[in-house]
Order: sequence, then structure tokens, then C-alpha cells
Amino acid sequence: MFVIRRIKKMNKKQIKKVVAKNVKKAQVKGAVIKKAVQKNVQKAQTSGAELQKMALKEYDKIKKQMDATSKKVESYVKKNPAKAAAISAGIGMALGAVAGILAAGGKKNKKK
Repeated sequence: MFVIRRIKKMNKKQIKKVVAKNVKKAQVKGAVIKKAVQKNVQKAQTSGAELQKMALKEYDKIKKQMDATSKKVESYVKKNPAKAAAISAGIGMALGAVAGILAAGGKKNKKK
């Protein structure tokens, strides 16, 4: 209300002057905010790029380890096919038993 009364008492020239002054203030504040936002965006992009580099390095390490392990397993299987088959069968039975227990457990809970 106070602002409206104050504006009613001003002439057009005074109103234009006040508006121009406030527009300049808003532009200055907008420029400061824009600069801060751009700085934060740049920081985020830099951090993202660094994280991506780190992730790719870790991926390469893990891939090399997996390749080496795969070669070792392949070599073991070729040298010991009977043992490898027995181990595979044992792992399959264990996983099947766990799956069966989980499946049966889920049905019992539904009946209650």
C-alpha cells in the first residue's frame, strides 16, 4: 500500500527514474547470480569428469583381474576336467537347494 501511494504522488519522469534504477540493480544482482551459477556448473562438470576417469580406471583394473581369473579357471578346467565337473555340479546343487528353500519359504509366508 505504501509503495502504491508513493507512486501515485510521483510524476512520469520520477517513476521512469526509479524503475530504471531498480532495473539496473536487478541486472547487477542477476549478473552476480549468473556468475555464481556458472562457477558451480563448471565445478560440477570438473568433478564429474574426474569421477568418470576414476571409474574407468577401476573398470580397467577389474576387467584385467577378471580376464586373468578367467584364464586361470580355463586352464584348471583343461587340466582337471573331472574335478571341474564335480565342483560345478556341487555349486549347481547348492544354488538349487538355496533357490528351493527360498521358493518354499515364500509360499509358507503367503499361506499364513
